[in-house]
Amino acid sequence: MASEMRENPEEGKPVAVGEAPVAAPGDAEKLDAALVQAPAAAAAARDASSTPSIAEQVALVPTDPGCYLWKDAKGNVLYVGKAKNLRARMRQYVQLTDERPMVPRLMAATASFDYVVVGSEHEALVLEINLIHQYRPPFNVDLKDDKSYPYIALTKGDVYPAIKYTRERHRPDTRYFGPYTDARAARATIDVVRKVMPLCVATCAEWKRVRRQLEAHPEQTDVIALAQAESGRPCFDYHVGRGPGVCAGCITPEEYATHVSRVERFLAGHRGEFVAELKAEMAEAAAELDFERAARVKRRLAVIDGLDDKQRVVLGSAQDVDVIGFWREETIAGACVFVVREGRVSRTCEFVLDKGLDVGEEELASGFVKRYYDQTSDLPLEVCVPVELADAETLEGWLTARRGRVVELHVPKRGQKAHLAEMARNNARHYLARYELRTGYEDKRTNEALLQLESALALDEPPMRIECFDISTIHGKHTVASMVVFTAGKPDKSQYRRFKIRAELDEANDFVSMSEVLARRYAPERMADERFGARPDLLILDGGKPQLTAAIEQLGELGLDIPVAGLAKSDEELFVPWDEMPVVLPSGSASLYLVKRVRDEAHRFAITFHRELRDKAMTVSILDEIPGVGEKRKRALRRAFGSMKRLREASEEDIAAVPGIPAEVAREVYETLRAWDAEFDSSREAANDGDVEV
Repeated sequence: MASEMRENPEEGKPVAVGEAPVAAPGDAEKLDAALVQAPAAAAAARDASSTPSIAEQVALVPTDPGCYLWKDAKGNVLYVGKAKNLRARMRQYVQLTDERPMVPRLMAATASFDYVVVGSEHEALVLEINLIHQYRPPFNVDLKDDKSYPYIALTKGDVYPAIKYTRERHRPDTRYFGPYTDARAARATIDVVRKVMPLCVATCAEWKRVRRQLEAHPEQTDVIALAQAESGRPCFDYHVGRGPGVCAGCITPEEYATHVSRVERFLAGHRGEFVAELKAEMAEAAAELDFERAARVKRRLAVIDGLDDKQRVVLGSAQDVDVIGFWREETIAGACVFVVREGRVSRTCEFVLDKGLDVGEEELASGFVKRYYDQTSDLPLEVCVPVELADAETLEGWLTARRGRVVELHVPKRGQKAHLAEMARNNARHYLARYELRTGYEDKRTNEALLQLESALALDEPPMRIECFDISTIHGKHTVASMVVFTAGKPDKSQYRRFKIRAELDEANDFVSMSEVLARRYAPERMADERFGARPDLLILDGGKPQLTAAIEQLGELGLDIPVAGLAKSDEELFVPWDEMPVVLPSGSASLYLVKRVRDEAHRFAITFHRELRDKAMTVSILDEIPGVGEKRKRALRRAFGSMKRLREASEEDIAAVPGIPAEVAREVYETLRAWDAEFDSSREAANDGDVEV
């Protein structure tokens, strides 16, 4: 059922219609209370004997800005979204006018919904982020294992703030830097920071002792510092220059605060002002003849110079930019963020997302931006994303409010930033590959796909051996077929076979070609031939009902009962012999990914063989295959046009104008050349789309 919230003018907090005031968005403990049951308007519209449909309930939703939550029958939140106009946006879901692939699956699983009305689109964005963080809906873009990402923290609530490595991020009096995706890099950064500016570490026993004393007597800071100076025990870090000497009373809270401020700027990547302060301090120490202090400062500057040597300059000016790149696969994606501060890449962060090609690139990018910048306090002045975002203005307003300065979203088209964006994309691809190898993701997906196919196609067992056939031809010429084999969900190239179609064809005829190749493959002598392997558990044909009909008839003649399905490329539907309606595998599912991969591999293998034959024929001449064109007429065409390129560019009238070439022969030559060019263009287009290996 739906729920509604409106503003309490006195307190400025959202309240449920007809209910007492509830907490503002972001208060996780009270958000559930905010999402109350259907308002009085919806209840009045409900018939006493029936429950209104989702569409009827959506018609009663207000047109105000807010957030909506789609839920399943158990009340679990499936998806959280925001909208400037709640009713209009939610109608796109129930009417299936939203063209995103996940929407039909989402609405099929939806049994109810809630919504929250807020005052502006900006408030809706903030609430959306909080709700996603709270409920972790499966249809929203999220980071995989995001709880495990480490941070560097400064305990700002202490008199002497300490630096620490942590995987939690919930203390309000602590400033966090990150997330880091490499724990070793985070620990190494802490080590470098303490070389540059001595700071207590939260794991130090002496620092903990001083902290307990200060917490017990907060008003006696000076007394405690004096006591530490008289009887304190200096820690090991103080002796090696990594600690400021809090435990021995060697530093005042004011001096320590200066250290903390410098460390904050250093971790944020803003080292210019920090370096200037250190140089001034070194000059001051030298002027006062305090050469020991000057030497310490010089060593700190040397550490920073060493970092600059490692951090390559990527932008001509000292800009603060985050460049984000994605690499998407079927249901998983890699993301890489280049954190550029003062024109240098200060660090890179890589993530794995739980959505891939099953959601649009814009939704993936928008979801990641919300998730990432909700977790980090290090915001740049510019965020480079790979695609224009529909809610870019709202996101810019949210980021600006968090940063305190104007933050812009930008899609780089050329120049240094575009080059950096391509590097980020490549890094995302490599990180995703490492993740899949490390976790065995591909094996898990393969097992899941085989089990899904067993269920969807009503097989007796998972299809451990899948054979797929594809036909490739051009105007009925050089017709070939390919057979690819997937064993346990992986290509078994030693079992691949290819066939030249022997039937005399005047034009492309996939029905005849498919019948012939299946008859040859599944003939008794071939079934007994070890070189062709075992009987398949599933036969897949690249094509729809015509190819399926040919296969069923041919297998029936051979007396074989092999499960068979035809995959139509247009809608990615599987036609099966036992149902008039095609089997539709869920978008983004492991089974659909496997079936498409098998089909594409068969297409690649067939068209590669076809090209080989066509190229061989081209060394002789296409003209040899045209009826009515003998040696005399070939010589005439060669003399008239000089080359095959000019002949292919000629019109039918130009060919007929050649002496000795009748009109019907000219027409045959013209149509054959056009068919050849069309097939060449389509295969090249398929190769560019990634369907064909070139």
